[in-house]
Amino acid sequence: MKLLAVETSTQACSAALYIDGVICERFELTSNEHTRLILPMINSLMSDAGLRPQQLDALAFGCGPGSFTGVRIAAGVIQGIAFGADLPVVPVSTLAAIAQDFFDNNADKAMCERLKAELSTFNVAFTAMDARMGEIFWGVYRRGEHGFAELIGKESVIPAADVEFPDMIGVGVGSGWGVYQPELMTRLAGLVSYCESGNLPRACAIARLGARGFEQGRAVAVEQAMPVYLRDKVAKKESER
Repeated sequence: MKLLAVETSTQACSAALYIDGVICERFELTSNEHTRLILPMINSLMSDAGLRPQQLDALAFGCGPGSFTGVRIAAGVIQGIAFGADLPVVPVSTLAAIAQDFFDNNADKAMCERLKAELSTFNVAFTAMDARMGEIFWGVYRRGEHGFAELIGKESVIPAADVEFPDMIGVGVGSGWGVYQPELMTRLAGLVSYCESGNLPRACAIARLGARGFEQGRAVAVEQAMPVYLRDKVAKKESER
């Protein structure tokens, strides 16, 4: 299977090419250069692989939540390629991508930390992104039987002190933990063994989840490949903040 993925919802700008389970990625941190960087990243990946868009099986993109502008960039780029090459699209949650990247790269570390705490299992990520306006984008993910992040409950945008969660022990990941760690630790009351706040959604995780979604029949037509913002009001008036 061949799948191209892009992710631009945060300060991390990345593109990845998935070919039969092998992933190549281009990644760069930037404040506002996503539009300039993302197409050259895609062209570089496709050129190195000797592929044209028409030779791909599907596309995937980080559909949000995240920066309003960033999510729209990823959606717009993927929609353009999908229309031109008549390809299906798999929208992938950026919160799921953060959890997936953690599961893929930090499971051994997490297990060691949990063993120190006399805990025998690890399979849950309490994933939080800073959503500004005193809120976080929140989702709880389980590492499934085949290693893929699976959502428990639903994603939401909510004050850190009000998050909903299952009675399961896990780790905290994502930028929301850097801003609201005291509130989240208090709210989860001993369920979090440790946390990391530097985790950002990456196209390599979008590609992994996108390929999985394609295999499970979750690809959609380009007209249905839309961003997910979670927040009803993308911008609030000053008096509402």
